[in-house]
Amino acid sequence: MIVFRPLPALATPAPVHHAGNVLFWIAVVGTVTSMIFCGLALAAALRFYRRRLVALRTPATFAPPISILKPLHGREPGLEASIESFFQQDYPAPYEILFCARHLEDEGIQLAHEIAQRYPSQPVRYYACGEPLFPNPKMFSLGVMSETALYPHLVTSDADARVTPDYLLRCIQSLAPGHTVQGRQVELGSCLYIGHVDKGGLFTHLDAVGKTVEMGSGVLVADMLSGTDFALGVTMILQKKTFADGGGYADLGNHWAEDFVLGNRLAAAGRGVEMSTHVIKLVVADQGIVRSFRDQLRWMQSTRRSRPAGHLGTGLTFAMPFGLLGFVVEAMRSHWIAAVAFLAIAIGNRMLQAFTMLRVLGAEEIAFQTVIYPLRDLLGFVVWCSSYLPADTSYHGTKFRIMPDGTLKADAS
Repeated sequence: MIVFRPLPALATPAPVHHAGNVLFWIAVVGTVTSMIFCGLALAAALRFYRRRLVALRTPATFAPPISILKPLHGREPGLEASIESFFQQDYPAPYEILFCARHLEDEGIQLAHEIAQRYPSQPVRYYACGEPLFPNPKMFSLGVMSETALYPHLVTSDADARVTPDYLLRCIQSLAPGHTVQGRQVELGSCLYIGHVDKGGLFTHLDAVGKTVEMGSGVLVADMLSGTDFALGVTMILQKKTFADGGGYADLGNHWAEDFVLGNRLAAAGRGVEMSTHVIKLVVADQGIVRSFRDQLRWMQSTRRSRPAGHLGTGLTFAMPFGLLGFVVEAMRSHWIAAVAFLAIAIGNRMLQAFTMLRVLGAEEIAFQTVIYPLRDLLGFVVWCSSYLPADTSYHGTKFRIMPDGTLKADAS
């Protein structure tokens, strides 16, 4: 008689089991580090909120004449409203607006002309700088304008910045005599910003909320832990001589992140660098997934070169990649409670961070942006991983390579 016996259950191969354990602990470590960063971001955001309340309650009495410097290149969606906001300043002293592009036929310059006609009493000047003499075209334009600015106090502003009527008065308080940070008279200020979408799809909104929450959190945590030793170039508040003190236009213009370099050099020299409590809007145009990803990658590659150690550590501040990894590993083991817990912790982590930052910075679409931020966190991790690819970039039609020291080298091809 033939007796059939059941086959013994196949044991999980040792290498597979070992790999599962390794991935599990990677998920655990990443979840813990992202929770720690979230806690730091919440503390930093509340610290900034308290500073902002104090600033709003303090009379803004320092109001010197100001020259606003605005580099332009072409006409992006929303540019008209952004430019016009600078003509609508409620500022008690004279101020002039300087625009600069490579040629006066530039669509951005033409638009600025049209807007200026609505405000005939506002002093405005236009410049054509030609092709840049050093790699960073924005820095070249700023150099041309600052050399001819009427006033020693400057406020630089990117084309996609959109501001409120109290912008100038609030920003310039950073340079008020006697205003210090860590005992140093402030010589360079800059502003945090809220990513703003006039019109665009989901990917554009993901880019915008990343600029608000991801970027803002990193800036405020750095300021809380070690002080501000950098600037954000969307808006900078400084005097003419500060450019020279930071190395001069030509030297700064060889760096992609000229704002970081300027602030870092000044701070290292014992000069005061501050993140203003005034928050502006940064308009994020609907430019398609490919171009948007390239813009985000360019910024991330620049950060990698500016702060290599800090940038490497940024990988541990993301939550969703580790939450998804933990979910997959535990689901494959049929540990469904643990799997769901990994994912829920990651989503809750990111939504809490997003809600707090959006509320503190004064964003408008808090509920929607809070809900989509976990997806942005995942996208941010992809951009971060991609930043370790060769640092080739393109800006305004010119190709560059970001070198290990952060300088730019024109692509000869």
